[in-house]
Amino acid sequence: MTPAKIKICGVTRIEDAEMVVAAGADFIGINFWPNSKRFVPADRGKAVAAAARAAGPIGVVGVFVNARVDEVAAVARDLQLDAIQLHGDESPAEVAAIHRLTGCSMWKAVAVGRPGDLSQLDVWPTDAILLDTPTAGRGGSGKVFDWTLARDARRTYPRRAFVLAGGLAPDNVATAIAEVDPWGVDVASGIEAAPGVKDPAKTIAFITRARDAMAAAEKARDTRGSAPRER
Repeated sequence: MTPAKIKICGVTRIEDAEMVVAAGADFIGINFWPNSKRFVPADRGKAVAAAARAAGPIGVVGVFVNARVDEVAAVARDLQLDAIQLHGDESPAEVAAIHRLTGCSMWKAVAVGRPGDLSQLDVWPTDAILLDTPTAGRGGSGKVFDWTLARDARRTYPRRAFVLAGGLAPDNVATAIAEVDPWGVDVASGIEAAPGVKDPAKTIAFITRARDAMAAAEKARDTRGSAPRER
């Protein structure tokens, strides 16, 4: 059974990348969308990714919104991204094209505001689906969506890997994991001192509480004898 994962998104600074790795995250997210409050140019992103990898084992996820396929592929090659998260209006065909060009693990973000938003998740040729709150800023709003919808998605697509995002923070991540039991959790604004500036105490608290909740969820699945999540 694959252990659940923790992604710290919107990392913009070298010192934060090093701190996030030391705190025990599985992934850092670097945002390459120019309209994001946590936007990082490709050259800066390369330095952040290198610092993270020098600090220890970590997966580097590049976040893109409606970027051209060739642009995404160029950044992926230059930074040697481990995963690509598409957070815009990309089509399944574009997702597949980027995967063919890069070989990266593919994540697709889906804004969840109503049950109909989850009706066709099987069309995405991805390794993970990230469920997030609908916002004009394409994530990072600090707002929580209705987790019953995420639970419904888990039941409808039991073999899909879901990453839960949207308003997570140290004070609610354990409850979120207990209610949804996702493959991973994703946080940006919930552990920040300012947009793009991570707070070490909040980051450590988030990761610690998430790990404890994930261990409890794993134990509960073992007790029930339920099927493992796949990725």
